[in-house]
Amino acid sequence: MRAWLAQDPDEETRAELGAMLDAAGAGSAGASPATDPQQALAALRTRFDGRLTFGTAGLRGEIAAGPTRMNRVVVAQAAAGLGAYLQARAAAGSTPSVVVGYDGRKNSAVFARDSAELLAGAGLAVTLLPRELPTPLVAFAVRHLDASAGIMVTASHNPPNDNGYKVYLGGADEGAQIVAPADAEIEAQIVRVATTTPVNELARSADYETAAESLIDAYVTQTAAVGWLPPAEIGAQPRVVYTAMHGVGWQTFSRVLGAAGFIEPDLVTAQIEPDARFPTVAFPNPEEPGALDLAYETARSVGAHLIIANDPDADRLAIAIPDTTRPEGYRRLTGNQVGMLLGWRAAEAATTPGAARLGDTARTTARPTLACSVVSSPALAAVAAAYGLGFRETLTGFKWVSRVPGLIFGYEEALGYLVNPGTVRDKDGISAAIAFLSLASDLAVDGYTIADQLDRFSERFGHFDSTQVSLRVTDLGRIRALMAALRSSPPAAIGGIAVASVDDLAAGSAGPTGLPPSNILRIRTVDGDRVMVRPSGTEPKLKVYIDVSSTKGSLAKRKKAVAGRLAALEAGMRELVS
Repeated sequence: MRAWLAQDPDEETRAELGAMLDAAGAGSAGASPATDPQQALAALRTRFDGRLTFGTAGLRGEIAAGPTRMNRVVVAQAAAGLGAYLQARAAAGSTPSVVVGYDGRKNSAVFARDSAELLAGAGLAVTLLPRELPTPLVAFAVRHLDASAGIMVTASHNPPNDNGYKVYLGGADEGAQIVAPADAEIEAQIVRVATTTPVNELARSADYETAAESLIDAYVTQTAAVGWLPPAEIGAQPRVVYTAMHGVGWQTFSRVLGAAGFIEPDLVTAQIEPDARFPTVAFPNPEEPGALDLAYETARSVGAHLIIANDPDADRLAIAIPDTTRPEGYRRLTGNQVGMLLGWRAAEAATTPGAARLGDTARTTARPTLACSVVSSPALAAVAAAYGLGFRETLTGFKWVSRVPGLIFGYEEALGYLVNPGTVRDKDGISAAIAFLSLASDLAVDGYTIADQLDRFSERFGHFDSTQVSLRVTDLGRIRALMAALRSSPPAAIGGIAVASVDDLAAGSAGPTGLPPSNILRIRTVDGDRVMVRPSGTEPKLKVYIDVSSTKGSLAKRKKAVAGRLAALEAGMRELVS
């Protein structure tokens, strides 16, 4: 611990750790919690018993002192380890290159500059983005600059005091997030650095480049092409309210809007500029209750037809539409609803002669394919079948969705959408927003709304609806116990609806497009509905995904049947995992 303290270049975390060490070595029983030795020792153990593991989501955690937290020491070790990994895999005589970006969170700029200096000091060619920018800019830059890798410093929509470190790979990976075995190989190099070299002895250099504005210009131009507005539709644009959720999305999104021909939306001004404190939201995630309250208030005041929200690093998109049955006057669409509408749009474009294809231009020999994560709605499969397109399910996470051959559109229910995989091979809340706004404008020309389009979807492909049950725990053992109980004694019925089958995906799934092993249970009912149960990969939660559909009878009958079964399955699963 003293060695850690000696190498920490950050005054805040160094002071924090020093105070904890002092408290652990002095004081007496009955002292205040801030100075009680036993409490200080317990706190130190949580900081030093292990370390943040570099996995397929990179690093993410609370900013604080110690190897199990996010801080300048951990980031320096990660940068040095990544640099060593890239050098080991580089062709003889070549110099690996890395793009480094960052958002507006606490310490993001500091972590990014540390990474740039350390990678440059190790002899790599480094390009640092010129300012705080959305995550999709890094995924774009890796491909645009033909870089070996990209680093994005962000914790996405985590709580305010968190930060993270996401890695993309170039070359054959085409700017996608890392997957196994790269994660384990990078982790091994990080551990080697951590156990052999204090970070204050690692070489640093200011010999790195700052990206030119032309890089951002290229992203804006290519993203605007996703939803360029024909002059005939300029007058049919819906009135839009936009919030950046205290993140970095607005500056880039506003430029894309202008390039695509859209008028500027009404802004949630209190949330439009980056603010690492996230002062107006309890949790900076548009999925969370209350996160869109200011957007609803603004929309009511201007009579908006559409609300567009990005999460703080702008790789996710939330949409809300008018709904007079709700007190807020608006309802947020689920990720599945947005995904199935954008998937329908992509399928129509892919099968319309002469339409521009914004999909997988790098893999032209592959069959045009729609893809979503295994816990997302089966609605996308119905679209693919209707249009004669390929369809793939993947494990959760865009590191899997983005790698599907022939991809023209992919999504996951957690508000992530990939509408232009020929440009960005990751979820992108800005390009998805442009695509959705283009859809809304196209519909308005013909006198339709997004609510109308949802009904048209239900009439053509079947009515699909979904919900989730989340169980947050303090003891991860409880999640393991619940999964074990469901495996050993699977339910014969849920909410009074008989179960037809239970598939354990821990062994993988069969077929030519089968999934790798994953800790997921898939339950199907006699009505053809589906329940997925899995532990969260980023939070101490057990997550249950329920999907119900109907193709029988009128639209009203389909909606009624689905609503009844969805409510029954939700109540039954809450009882099972409570």
